[in-house]
Amino acid sequence: MPAAFPNPTSSFPSPALLQALLAPVREGLLLFTDDDSVILANPAVEALLGTGPGSGSGPAQRLRALLPPDAMAVARREGQWSGSLVMGEAVVTAQLYHHRDQGAGYYLGLFRRVEGQEDYERELQQRHAELRQAYLRLNGAQEKLLQSEKMASIGQLAAGVAHEINNPIGYVHSNLGSLQEYLRSLFTVIEAYERALRAPDPKTLIPEIDDIRDRLDIDFISRDLPQLMAESREGIERVTRIVRDLKDFSYSGRDESWKLVDLHSGLESTINIIWNELKYKVELHREFGQLPLVECLPSELNQVYMNLLLNAGHAIDERGVITVRTGVDGEHVWVEFQDSGGGISPDLRQRIFDPFFTTKPVGSGTGLGLSISYSIINKHNGRIDLDSTPGVGSTFRIVLPIKQPR
Repeated sequence: MPAAFPNPTSSFPSPALLQALLAPVREGLLLFTDDDSVILANPAVEALLGTGPGSGSGPAQRLRALLPPDAMAVARREGQWSGSLVMGEAVVTAQLYHHRDQGAGYYLGLFRRVEGQEDYERELQQRHAELRQAYLRLNGAQEKLLQSEKMASIGQLAAGVAHEINNPIGYVHSNLGSLQEYLRSLFTVIEAYERALRAPDPKTLIPEIDDIRDRLDIDFISRDLPQLMAESREGIERVTRIVRDLKDFSYSGRDESWKLVDLHSGLESTINIIWNELKYKVELHREFGQLPLVECLPSELNQVYMNLLLNAGHAIDERGVITVRTGVDGEHVWVEFQDSGGGISPDLRQRIFDPFFTTKPVGSGTGLGLSISYSIINKHNGRIDLDSTPGVGSTFRIVLPIKQPR
């Protein structure tokens, strides 16, 4: 027969006994409620938190003042929180646990002063590992956000890209129809020459051959055929270029390495992708300088180019001009996007790079384009300068180092 457990209520130590048991414990222990009523606090925690007679506040209030702003919320949501607290010249490791019982909430705090070189190194290593994990999660979230915004931009441009592909495919298809007719006419002439070669006197068929040539307009075909083939080849190359640019643009930069790149090539491929979005109301001017190869992540810079070009296009209501300039300034290169749109008011300039801030109507912008662009340029150890005059236009200038600092 199993042994009976004692009644927990009758066997639980009295508060005085608990205080006596916890008095010699070097680690601080604090048990309190959601409303900061202290149930149990040993002398070590009072020494650590600096509370006691005449302190003006209880241990729970003093602890709240020392904890990070979200510590209590994390403990309530996840059941526990751990971290380090700086108390004067001492560093204290803290563990905070939360539990609800019959509608009431309780906190249990455990505190230990970090002493000695080994303890400090151990604590630093633990915090370094936690920070590294947080950085990796943040970096992964940023990459996902960048890729999501990139694909959303391509999705918004899908109709225009399809139109840009459909145009060359359309005239290549038309040219193939003409080529089929030309080949039929040429084969007819070739057959006439073959009959003449097999005839006893080929000269007797010359009038017939001349008649066929005139009727089928072979002279025109001989002039038009090279041009038709050149146009068809140009159309196929245009489609190939758009598809290649789309592939490069939509490629996730997760595994992309830093490389020396011609910035003009990225600018041209980006313009090629978004041109259908701009060409009906924008006159695009290129004022490219002589640029060296720049060390960068090309697909991420292409995202920045697209965001700035689209924003410039959206700033123009009916007809306007976008000028893209490039140049070198010492150890840096710059790329400038100037538009003749409505400009940006001074109060909006302070928020223009904030995440989710947009001046576009609801549903037509995510508010992430400039924020992500700012992060990408910052990642490249560069900067984005804005010069805007309401009613005149805006100029965004990207400044990048030619070589990344080591």
